[in-house]
Amino acid sequence: MNIESSFCPILCICMIFLCLPNLSASQRCNNNDKQALLQIKTALKNPTITDSWVSDDDCCGWDLVECDETSNRIISLIIQDDEALTGQIPPQVGDLPYLQALWFRKLPNLFGKIPEEISALKDLKSLRLSSTSLSGPVPLFFPQLTKLTCLDLSFNKLLGVIPPQLSTLPNLKALHLEQNQLTGEIPDIFGNFAGSPDIYLSHNQLTGFVPKTFASSDPIRLDFSGNRLEGDISFLFGPNKRLETLDFSGNVLSFNFSRVQGFPPSLTYLDLNHNQISGSLSSELAKLDLQTFNVSDNNLCGKIPTGGNLQRFDRTAYLHNSCLCGAPLPEC
Repeated sequence: MNIESSFCPILCICMIFLCLPNLSASQRCNNNDKQALLQIKTALKNPTITDSWVSDDDCCGWDLVECDETSNRIISLIIQDDEALTGQIPPQVGDLPYLQALWFRKLPNLFGKIPEEISALKDLKSLRLSSTSLSGPVPLFFPQLTKLTCLDLSFNKLLGVIPPQLSTLPNLKALHLEQNQLTGEIPDIFGNFAGSPDIYLSHNQLTGFVPKTFASSDPIRLDFSGNRLEGDISFLFGPNKRLETLDFSGNVLSFNFSRVQGFPPSLTYLDLNHNQISGSLSSELAKLDLQTFNVSDNNLCGKIPTGGNLQRFDRTAYLHNSCLCGAPLPEC
């Protein structure tokens, strides 16, 4: 037997294998994930934004998605900023069980209700369904998504009451429900969130009182502006709070501002304009590093404290009160 002639075919076969592409590297994507994404593409009726979603290619290289480097499963699906996209959120999003981030944002022609299938995404940490035409009630399944740190349903057309069950989310850091058509009262147990998340409820149709349970919570940002909330919120203040932003403008709050027992030293944004707040402005306010401040259109009286930062704001921050005076308003 000729050794050279037998060696040559073996060498050629080895070279062929060396020259073949690394199939495991070029096709990382899980096939179940790929099929779910292709069904989502079909449902969304927009070939442009998902042009890279070609069935012969590795879906880990597609636009809008991200694969985990270890498991090669889809962990992020972010679709946003597209006025041409039409349709509803496809139920197939629930077939991507390893998702940690799911965003449908700034899609004005995305309509319908929030699909129940999202409840299957137990690893989800960031859910942002905002600036769309989504409608219907806030679903009751969100407490099942115990890993959520951010829930953003803002700037939609959601109706009905705020589910009190949202307060059971143990890891939530931010809740955005602003700019919807929500009605009813803020749930009493909303001050009992485990981590005192930032809460944004502005520009809805909420009524009633702010729950006293917020007295024991310690959020950094609260924006409840543009509703019909009434009563006293002085319990939200205090020198031991870590509050930085508080916006209750455009409500019907009525309490004596003079009786507030100290302010959080971290407070930089305070907007209480267009309410029915009485009393005077505490000299403690002048000690804060306020960047935004507005108490116009209330029933406040007395001299605006001097010697601090309150004079940095122009007269529009103080106008239309009962008898406020002193710079930047006319002298007392």
